[in-house]
Amino acid sequence: MQPYELTLTAAAEAIRTRRLSPVELTDSVLERIAQREPDLHAYVSVAADRARSAARDAERDIAADRRRGPLHGIPAGLKDLIDVAGSATTASSRVRAGHRASTDSTVAARLARAGAVLLGKTHTHEFAYGLTTPQTHNAWDTDRVAGGSSGGSAVAVAAGMATFALGTDTGGSIRVPSALNGVVGLKPTYGLLPRRGVTSLSWSLDHVGPITRTVEDAALVLTALAGHDRRDPATLSAPAKDYRPRAGTDLTGLRVGVPRTYYFDHVDPETEEAVRRAIDQLRDLGARLVEVEIPMTRYVQAIQWGLMVPEATAYHEHTLRTVPDLYQADVRVLLEAGELMTAGDYLRAQRARTLMRQAWARMFTEVDLVAAPAVPATAVRAGQETITWADGSVESVSDAYVRLSSPANITGAPSLSLPVGHDSTGLPIGMQLLGRPLEEDVLLRAGHAYEQTRPASALAHAA
Repeated sequence: MQPYELTLTAAAEAIRTRRLSPVELTDSVLERIAQREPDLHAYVSVAADRARSAARDAERDIAADRRRGPLHGIPAGLKDLIDVAGSATTASSRVRAGHRASTDSTVAARLARAGAVLLGKTHTHEFAYGLTTPQTHNAWDTDRVAGGSSGGSAVAVAAGMATFALGTDTGGSIRVPSALNGVVGLKPTYGLLPRRGVTSLSWSLDHVGPITRTVEDAALVLTALAGHDRRDPATLSAPAKDYRPRAGTDLTGLRVGVPRTYYFDHVDPETEEAVRRAIDQLRDLGARLVEVEIPMTRYVQAIQWGLMVPEATAYHEHTLRTVPDLYQADVRVLLEAGELMTAGDYLRAQRARTLMRQAWARMFTEVDLVAAPAVPATAVRAGQETITWADGSVESVSDAYVRLSSPANITGAPSLSLPVGHDSTGLPIGMQLLGRPLEEDVLLRAGHAYEQTRPASALAHAA
């Protein structure tokens, strides 16, 4: 096994025991980038010299017994919405050409404090306003979409071009590309990770989170990044916590909700079969399966778009009026649509969100988590605009991909996407676990237990 193939957990242990150096790991990942990036286009920019310098610094610190923790010396990619002092943050848009951050975002500063090695910035759908990241190709099949908007981060991790990466999630933008590329994506509770210095799409829906190869890896990153930031009024004052799941696979006593409605409607049969098989595996590990009715499903997309569209347009108001031609056509249309929405529309969406949060809180008195498909189908071919379901109905690709992920953004609940198999063409299938706010540890425990039952080959990244 080459160093770039290691999980974060395995690489951290190899570095701790001096069987691997940060320089060796970083060089291996950079060589992998040189090999695969021309086909995948996961990165906006790669700072190879800066990464090698940081790796050498980490190696010296560790040799002098100044190891900072499991992220020390680990190479990572950052979605190109996340500010790093002295580096460009373009949001994969011509609107931001030449923009350079003057200070670190909070999450970048915390990664630096933990000793992580920054490789570069990964592509996003322009300003995170889309679900495909069209410039990036799927790590398993370059003729298919990467998913978005954190497509570059998910592809980099899946292809061995980063040991872990950070993304953002407004309607599924961490979990969708993670599912489509066979990696783990965690959207934490709203406000658990600070967003200061992260370009916004929708203030009340945006989340920052990790994309990794395993659930344990995601827990390590979350532990390093979570915590209040007084400069971000949306962050929570939750106490610091070690999110690493305990060893073992016993889930006795855990109540797993299985949706009767919504999450298995208009889902590809192979996806449904793989996810239900994974849910049965949770039962075999001791969990109790409980059928649940998902509340307020008929309003999900209206609430999501009713909040996101006007908030995005408000954020882009100045540049939309001064340099509209610099936006990609699909993003510009959505931003212009936001100017047509009334204050009444927005306020009704806000009120409906409050009702939905209350209804979901009642649902979570019956179960500890809900298990469901992360996306209703595997990666579509690049340029494909619609999906036709078995009953003959047609749905746009964006609506299909966001439909199952956006409820966690509306409610602010944590959601973990993890791979549970492949379809008949070899494309990854993802399951998501949804839980109560600030109970990431419950999701990580269940996801880690399930993961331990899978053969090592099932956890391998894309070739």
